[in-house]
Amino acid sequence: MSDLKPNSATTRPPRQARTGLTSTGARKAGSKSDRSRSREFALQALYQVLVGKNGVTDIDMFTRDLAGFSKCDSVHFDALLHGCAEQAAELDALIVPLLDRPLSEISPVEHGVLWIGAFEFKHCLDVPWRVVLNECVELAKEFGGTDGHKYVNAVLNGLAPTLRATEMNADRGRVRA
Repeated sequence: MSDLKPNSATTRPPRQARTGLTSTGARKAGSKSDRSRSREFALQALYQVLVGKNGVTDIDMFTRDLAGFSKCDSVHFDALLHGCAEQAAELDALIVPLLDRPLSEISPVEHGVLWIGAFEFKHCLDVPWRVVLNECVELAKEFGGTDGHKYVNAVLNGLAPTLRATEMNADRGRVRA
């Protein structure tokens, strides 16, 4: 046996801990909840609404046939897809005052994510506002442009006090206590 220590050129770097994140920072598929998956499928469907101008019923049927759909929360998917499509004008009216550019200049992915966030803030009161915000940022990281998640974060952080003021104030009270 030799007393020589291996040099750094011949040794392997230490193994990285598995964090459940991809190289872009998005969560790996195996670590996603049923609701997270439903948001992903809803975003893909809303993209078709925004870009393809396809009918919601056709989009719904198409999306349900996609691989992996059976692993999502289909009730939450239905609420997001149909709710966002039916309330598009109302959701846009909530979002537009917080934008720094015309809505037409927002990418369809970020637009869909903002719809999901606004809809969940307004109608899914069982989902904490911080969870809505985090889930939407994760969607934007995974499907959106390079810094789209930062924009989504800023807009939804601006919208949360309007739609979830009581919950946010209660959170602030817990932090101080």
